[in-house]
Amino acid sequence: MVDFHASAGPSLGIEVELALVDADTGALTCVAPAVLERVGEGHPEWEHPKIKKELYQCTVEVITGVCSTVAEARADLAQSTREVEVAAAASGAAVIGAGLHPFTPWQELALSEGERYERLVDTIAWPARRLTTHGVHVHVGVRSGDKAIATVNALSGYLPIFLALSAASPFWNGEDTGLASTRTKIFEAMPTTGLPPYLRDWSEFNVFLDTLIEAGAVETVREVWWDIRPHPGYGTVELRMCDSMPTLWEIASIAALAQTLVTEFDRIMDGGGTPEVPREWVRRENKWRAARWGVDAELVIDDAGHTRPLRQVVADLIQRLMPIADELGCGAELAGLGRIATEGPSYLRQRAVVARGGGLPDVVQALRAELTDAVSTELATS
Repeated sequence: MVDFHASAGPSLGIEVELALVDADTGALTCVAPAVLERVGEGHPEWEHPKIKKELYQCTVEVITGVCSTVAEARADLAQSTREVEVAAAASGAAVIGAGLHPFTPWQELALSEGERYERLVDTIAWPARRLTTHGVHVHVGVRSGDKAIATVNALSGYLPIFLALSAASPFWNGEDTGLASTRTKIFEAMPTTGLPPYLRDWSEFNVFLDTLIEAGAVETVREVWWDIRPHPGYGTVELRMCDSMPTLWEIASIAALAQTLVTEFDRIMDGGGTPEVPREWVRRENKWRAARWGVDAELVIDDAGHTRPLRQVVADLIQRLMPIADELGCGAELAGLGRIATEGPSYLRQRAVVARGGGLPDVVQALRAELTDAVSTELATS
């Protein structure tokens, strides 16, 4: 039986996986050990509390502390990301945020050291070896295990919106895949990934977890990699479907959507209601449409098969959630979703570089510039 360590309110935490690239060629470069050693200097056991290693040595993860507001989390990310940029530069590297690197093959990359990573690759084999993906995870605090399960269920209906607005992986292994989020389809090849199953309550989640642990499928809840999952240790619901993004304002907008939706669901449950959950086949179809078409997707909105443009769904959602966002202090960030839907997420900007005659190394340089400018702007204003 796993206990859920409830949060007092909709606290916020963000995790961003960043890719390390050669400053000249733009190719992925496996310098994470050196970067982590530099940023860890002066910290206990030479480990930075907010900058961690990942499966491959071309990746580092930047995590915030437990924050109250989106603005606080954004400022936290900016500070840690700048530390990574400085440390990477000492190794001739730079930093980008994207769901996938456009052209470096996974076969050329080195795994990070550690028993957990070795066991992961040994157990899962090829699907794990090609997992050079980068995502953004958003944690929002909830007040009980039962509320966490109900929130996961309800959030799964909004998964396509998060996915489409964050989509940042149109290229892989040197080719345009035709998808807005290729990372999504690569990650789905792993076990215990994808859409979360519909569960009734926290007790049923424990039945699920006990079954897989007893069967030897997973060791802990950390190996349940659903698109949205409860995190009992943190007392949160964790949204894991988003590609890594190149700007802090986009990440902040996604975080604002997560925090306001979870707050809305919490209030519905306090009033004796149950947040609506679309049918499984509708959720699955809409997830595919978001991964394929991004913000140009037409989402299925009912059992009769009627559809609606995703951009219009986003506009209506902003209007509905804005009073809650204003209460939480993230109204400006929530409004940023409209900008993403109108101007286009990263996958469209990446394709625009190629459409203008650039190559995939130029795409990497554009991603690098976006992240550096975003961090500099945040540090200058915070």
